[in-house]
Amino acid sequence: MQYIRAFFSILWRAWFYLWMLIVILLLSPFLLATIWSDSTYPAFYKVARLWARLTFYGMGMSYKIEQSHPLERGKSYMFIANHTSMMDIMMMLLLIKDNPFVFVGKKELAKLPIFGFFYKKTCILVDRKDAKSRYQVFESAQAKLNKGMSICIFPEGGVPDDRNIILDTFKDGAFRLAIDHQIPIVPLAMGYLKYYFPFQWGIGKPGKVPVAILQPISTANATQEDKKEIKSRAFQMIWEVVADWEEKIK
Repeated sequence: MQYIRAFFSILWRAWFYLWMLIVILLLSPFLLATIWSDSTYPAFYKVARLWARLTFYGMGMSYKIEQSHPLERGKSYMFIANHTSMMDIMMMLLLIKDNPFVFVGKKELAKLPIFGFFYKKTCILVDRKDAKSRYQVFESAQAKLNKGMSICIFPEGGVPDDRNIILDTFKDGAFRLAIDHQIPIVPLAMGYLKYYFPFQWGIGKPGKVPVAILQPISTANATQEDKKEIKSRAFQMIWEVVADWEEKIK
């Protein structure tokens, strides 16, 4: 029975990559028309949200917002969330409608066929092993924030190898940028994706994802000396929600 489940999970995972590419190809005229400048990025963001919706629901997935705090339309925010799955990208696009953001994401995803082309044209790429690359991320993110955009960073810096970890240690980058630009930090929590669609092949299935858009954390008048406290608060907010979901699924 275990081998049968693994077989169907592999087929389902293969369908994800195929379906994702099909959707990108169908939307490619609109994507190509909007990826070339910051002025057209809001239009690109709308197309990207459509891509996320079609891909997510085309995999038989669904989600339920269990907590939601209102966001100011058009305002710049620093969005942060726990990271356990490639589906996290789609989820973030689905959840944030009126505040177009730019992802800071790992450079490796740029190698994916077709998807990688649009990914590297519209996201801020980072090689976490390269100090120069990490520094360039700050410069690129600052440029986007200066133009009124929002930024999305997964502050764990990657997906934990141990799936028993509820939430890994946060890196400083998102909090440093938010304080530098005095923009609110919006923590988001997403549940069960490490069970439904982990990076590991051979496991996973469609399911309903619980999500929470938590209370924004103000950075007004904060300095870098406040970074540790703000980071700890954001970590605790996400951890409490995700830990509660973990108890429910056991």
